[in-house]
Amino acid sequence: MSIIQTIRDKGSAIVIGIIALSLVGFLLMDASSGASKGLFGSNSSTIGKVNGDAIEVKDFNEKVAFMEQQYPAGSGYNRQQIMQDVWDQTIAEKVVNGEFKKLGLTFTAPEMSATILSPDAPQQLKQAFSNPETGEYDIEKARQWLLDMKKTKNQEQRNAVNQQVINPMELNSMYTKYTSMIAGSVYLPAWLTKKEDEANKNFAEISYVAIPYKDISDSAINVSDKEIEAYVDKNKTRYKQEAGRTISYVSFSATPTLKDSNAVRDQLLALQTNFSADTNAKAFVARNVSAIDYFDGYRIKSKITSGEKDSIASLPEGGIIGPYLDGSNYVLAKKISTKILPDSFKCRHILLGTADPQTGQVLMPDSVAKQKVDSITEAIKNGADFNTLEAQYSTDKVAHKDNGVMTFDLDAIQSDNFAKEFAAFLLNENGETKKAVHTQFGWHYIEILEKKNPQPVYKIAYLAREIVPSDETINAANAAATKLAGESRTEKDFDAYIKKPGVNKNKITPPAVKESDFMLGGLQDARQIIKWAFDAKPGAVSEPFSLKDEFVVATVTGVSKEGIPDAKTARPQVETMIRNKKKSEQIIKKLNNPTSLEAAASAFQKSVLTSGQDSTLTFNAFIINGVGNEPKVAGAAFNKANQTKVSAPIPGNTGVFVLKVNAINTRPADAAGVMGQMTTTRIQEIIQGNQQMQKPGALGASFNALKKIADIKDNRSKFF
Repeated sequence: MSIIQTIRDKGSAIVIGIIALSLVGFLLMDASSGASKGLFGSNSSTIGKVNGDAIEVKDFNEKVAFMEQQYPAGSGYNRQQIMQDVWDQTIAEKVVNGEFKKLGLTFTAPEMSATILSPDAPQQLKQAFSNPETGEYDIEKARQWLLDMKKTKNQEQRNAVNQQVINPMELNSMYTKYTSMIAGSVYLPAWLTKKEDEANKNFAEISYVAIPYKDISDSAINVSDKEIEAYVDKNKTRYKQEAGRTISYVSFSATPTLKDSNAVRDQLLALQTNFSADTNAKAFVARNVSAIDYFDGYRIKSKITSGEKDSIASLPEGGIIGPYLDGSNYVLAKKISTKILPDSFKCRHILLGTADPQTGQVLMPDSVAKQKVDSITEAIKNGADFNTLEAQYSTDKVAHKDNGVMTFDLDAIQSDNFAKEFAAFLLNENGETKKAVHTQFGWHYIEILEKKNPQPVYKIAYLAREIVPSDETINAANAAATKLAGESRTEKDFDAYIKKPGVNKNKITPPAVKESDFMLGGLQDARQIIKWAFDAKPGAVSEPFSLKDEFVVATVTGVSKEGIPDAKTARPQVETMIRNKKKSEQIIKKLNNPTSLEAAASAFQKSVLTSGQDSTLTFNAFIINGVGNEPKVAGAAFNKANQTKVSAPIPGNTGVFVLKVNAINTRPADAAGVMGQMTTTRIQEIIQGNQQMQKPGALGASFNALKKIADIKDNRSKFF
């Protein structure tokens, strides 16, 4: 098996992980990009631009196809999610690559070689070239592979190596250099450290009166559209929005019913007797179209994935259990046979390869390889040294470093990627330990050195049927959705219909979506609905959309234009804040500048409370015991003016507070946050520690700034 295939099998997910990890500071931010309708001609192959750098649909589709290979059907990762991830990754790469170019950062060929041939090599190479005995990275094997790849003329292999190894490694290296520069710029002055120490050393004890906003009914406070518009206008940067649509929908489930589930179970019950009597389980499973393919091999019990493995293992040969539920399937399991086999095998071999597994180049004719392996077999039989012959004749460069020694577990030997003839010899039960074997790679001389952990293994045939909705279930859901769509021409009709007796449907209204989005609330693949909504008028009602296991009827409830949101759109975000501000004004007016805490308490029939005796009320306190998250209260607790008289009313997050400072004390030396004696050395240690904590925030802020100033054009909706 070629090294490229090994890297694909073992490292593809890690490659993606490297990219994701490298850009985590960027990708975890709001992945927003403005849709630019009409920017490109209808025949354009450009689906987007970042600072003028085009994203071509061909390149984008190739990346999507590559990612789809890593997440096959059934992995839970659908195409729309993959396309979104590729888009986010592409945007992130182009933004940071542009910055790399401005800074003159490069990744040279010598740097690439030095990285590959070091303990810091990419993880997928470490896995591909790990020593089977020690598990350590074999740099010499990697060096030979690198030399071979530089010589190969196979463009497909070159592209695979670039895409899976070199490009992620380059991106990771450049990102590391860039983040090191940003991290090096983080600086905290000594005076600030001393100031923080002073703030943490002291704690306040206060008496206070709290009048919660909830004491005033929301219905008593009107918030007008004009007030919302005025508030948003003063905070334009915070509430700036992209163009989008608000879509409400109702879903009609077409998932299997109990009746459907029982029908599948009955199908398997009807096959149970014949399955038990049939002597060719492989053919029976294929003939009856099982959802679980037949595996013509043995597994130790710990590797059997069925939840019924204990019951299966205890069956007699030919015994059947089931039907039982296993995920979305009903399953019949038949134990075919039991053996005692090792769970791992150690062997050594000399390969007389007839073709290079990477390039396909012919190494020697099959007849010549056969003559050589016969001669090697005879020579070893007569006392020749195996290691000498392996070093002289073997064409297996991967195993050559270990003198041809390899270790495999039972699952690997029985896998489709393992040469069948090689596997058959390792698994032989007639005591053979040395033999010449022919495979698609050439002729091998093999010696079995060790078999470990012999234990019972089981060959099991599964006959499985997926529990799927019947035509009756699907038609019922479709009919209900069609009835809603047919009787609702407007959003008002839509709302009236779902409230009718016997319908009992809830309308779901997720946040606004952008033109290129694919998710809508709990709908993971709603691309067709979103495309419809951007062509529809406000209040329009759709025909039923058939999604994976449901039928959906949608209505366009709002259109948001790019810029500042209108009052209706902004109301859910700002209404509570405006209402609380108006409540605080009413409370403060009624308090009428109280001269004592008792007067403030009497005005609203509240009690005078205390806080801070536990030494946790510091200037930087995030949560005040008994009070909550009220930074204004924490600040007022250290205002010297409030030590001699009650404070002015303080409008906070949850209510209005009036307080008086009873005392300012020094916290114990061993209290959390107290830094100890502030010597010059101690200050430097604290500064270094704080700078380390500040670095992630600085990196995130730098990426956020880069993205904010980037000119990102998104034209995906014209293609997908």
